[in-house]
Order: sequence, then C-alpha cells, then structure tokens
Amino acid sequence: MNRVAVVTGTSSGMGLHAAVALAKAGCTVVATVRSKERAVALEEAAAGADVTLDIRELDVTDHAANARFVEGVVRDHGRLDILVNNAGRGCVGTAETLSMDVVREQMETNYFSVVALTQAVLPHMREARRGTIVSVTSVGGVVGQPFADAYCAAKFAVEGFMQSLSTVAAHVGVRVSVIEPAAVATQFVDNVEKIDGGPYQEQLDAYLARTAGAFANAQSAESAGEAIAGAALADEYRFRWQTSDAAATFAGVSLGDLDGSRVLGMTTPWTQA
Repeated sequence: MNRVAVVTGTSSGMGLHAAVALAKAGCTVVATVRSKERAVALEEAAAGADVTLDIRELDVTDHAANARFVEGVVRDHGRLDILVNNAGRGCVGTAETLSMDVVREQMETNYFSVVALTQAVLPHMREARRGTIVSVTSVGGVVGQPFADAYCAAKFAVEGFMQSLSTVAAHVGVRVSVIEPAAVATQFVDNVEKIDGGPYQEQLDAYLARTAGAFANAQSAESAGEAIAGAALADEYRFRWQTSDAAATFAGVSLGDLDGSRVLGMTTPWTQA
C-alpha cells in the first residue's frame, strides 16, 4: 500500500534528498519548507528525479500550525504513515557567550518542534496501529562537542525523548527511531548562528579550523538523505541509525564511554591552537 510520508526541512540538503528518495521508493511525500520561495531547489530535484512532491509551507516552531498541518495531510491523503523530523538549525557558541534567547531558539527549533509534530501525528498512527517516526538528530546528539553547547543540548534532548517514547509507541504499532549524521556537505553550516568567542576566541578559532577540515571531507547530502529514507522504510527495526560509517564510529565513542573519558580525550584537542 502506498505510504504517505511527511518530511520537514526540505528546502536543501539532507531533507531535500530524503524527500526525493522516499518519493522514488513509491511514497506520497509531503515536503515542508518555511516558504514556497525556498522550494526552488526542491522542485528542480523532484523534476530531475521524475517524481511529484506535495510541497507545503510550515514553520515548525509554530505548534498550532503543526497540528493544523498534520490534520490537513490526513484529510487530503487519507493517512499518514511516516514522519521524518528533519528541520533544524545549528549554533556555535559556548555557555558564557550564549544568551538565553539563543539557547531557547535552539531548543524551540531543534527540540520542541520535534516534540510538537510527534504529538500531532501519534493519534493518527495509534488509531491506524501503524506508523514510523524518524527524527534526524546528529552525532552531536550523543557526543557533546566544544562550542556546540546549545545545539548538542537540543539534540541530546531529542534522543532522550524518542528513546523514552519508543517502547510505549511500539505497543500501538508505531516505530520510533533517530538517525545520526556526522559532517554532511550541505548549507547547514552556512546557516549556523555563530556567537563571538569573547574570552574563548582562541579556542573557538582552533575549533572552527578543525571543523572546516571535517566538512572538507563530508558525506554528500544525497547519500545522507538516502540513508534517512532507508531508515524510514527499513523492514528491520532499529532505534538508532547513522548515515555513514564515519558517523557510526564517531557516535560509538560516546555510546560505550561509561566514565566520559573517551569523549573528552577525543574532543579536548579540538580547542587547542
């Protein structure tokens, strides 16, 4: 049976390619963008792949709009089988230099919006006794990284929320997973909010230099998007997926790190000039 999939944050990067990959696999895909003016690349990618997407505007931080959006998808397509929570935004800054407004914005975009959309789709999936929710987190959802305090906090929160939900949702036929990319060649880095380093500028410069090197060898957005689609469609159930071998290796440092020393040993040199 044709599955209906919602993918958020599809104007570029992984979300764009995940939406196209799901459509190529036979899904009816509802792809969200903040404004239709941002959908040009998505429309071109869909045309190039010879697939059709239902492109809709959605500001994921508007929780009332999230609920209306989900109701509209179910009304128009008769069902909602897959939710891919992909929309998000990065931030570079450390605790002393971050304003609380920036921290709240990171939580709103990267965490609360995911919770709100998940809450909106669950009643429909529960009644149908089927559904898949895949939330794109990051290796930064398992490995705390220098100058990513607010971003990693939000992604850690998503992982905790989803892992807690997964066993409850399974009782009503809903599969809940997270997928963790590492460095991916997208516009995400260009859109990251960068906070002045203040007294930590020397450490920030070292970190940014290291990060530039990592992104120079980043996974392609198309490959990461296909991995996201693969996780959403997989017959095998896993709570945690990664988009590449590099992401799996990186996340694995933290997941087996009972006292925290492995992560700190890996990340401490990143801030040394």
